[in-house]
Amino acid sequence: MNDLSKCTEAQLFTELRDTGNPLLRERLVHRYLPLARHVARRFRAGGDSAEDLFQVASYALVKAIDGFDPARGLAFSSYAVPTISGELKRHARDTGWGMRVARSLQERVLAVERVAAGLTASEGRSPTPARIAKECGLTTEDVLEAIDARVNHTLESLDVPRSADDIDSGSRIDNLGREDARYGLVEDLDAVRPFLRELPERERAMLGWRFGEELPQAEIARRLGISQMHVSRLLRQTLDGLAERVDEHELALAS
Repeated sequence: MNDLSKCTEAQLFTELRDTGNPLLRERLVHRYLPLARHVARRFRAGGDSAEDLFQVASYALVKAIDGFDPARGLAFSSYAVPTISGELKRHARDTGWGMRVARSLQERVLAVERVAAGLTASEGRSPTPARIAKECGLTTEDVLEAIDARVNHTLESLDVPRSADDIDSGSRIDNLGREDARYGLVEDLDAVRPFLRELPERERAMLGWRFGEELPQAEIARRLGISQMHVSRLLRQTLDGLAERVDEHELALAS
């Protein structure tokens, strides 16, 4: 391998393409690392650290070295800078979302935002989804999906106060979730389940219709061919009987 200091850029890359020499490749990487760092500095506006961006840029530099063809007559920097910038842009796009979104949808969101901003500026009003869809060559459904996905670009913490004017107003997470009163029904159902199997078929059917399907007593009466009053009386007797059986069973367990 020739002395790096005495070889032109084209000679170095020609030798690398001809020989695939890993040592030459490594030396070229070190030689152009300052270029990668310089390009990475342009992307410091985001939330990534300088070191993270430099790592991405270094990876892109290696790709650029492997893909560069000196026979095209271009300077390596003319090929490397767009390659590194493109990799940094992809990194920013993939890591800048608060929630994982498919890359195709991310690109559609960006396209919709760009077209919407242009139409707003030129027409003086916010465009409709149908108008954006026509301009983008998309369906209205595609545009609506992109608009919905846009909220995932940045997510706010659930710990922020509900009111920006009152930090003592509690956080947003305080509004999420509540105690479900039906949890107790699960325990009640487990307690009564063994005794349901002992009921006559008609009473089991009545309970299923009334509390499972939530049918009115009039419909149950019609199905059974009896009066609604009779249905009401049977339901009450059946429920009282079940409650009594459960109480007896719990007392027996406690004794």
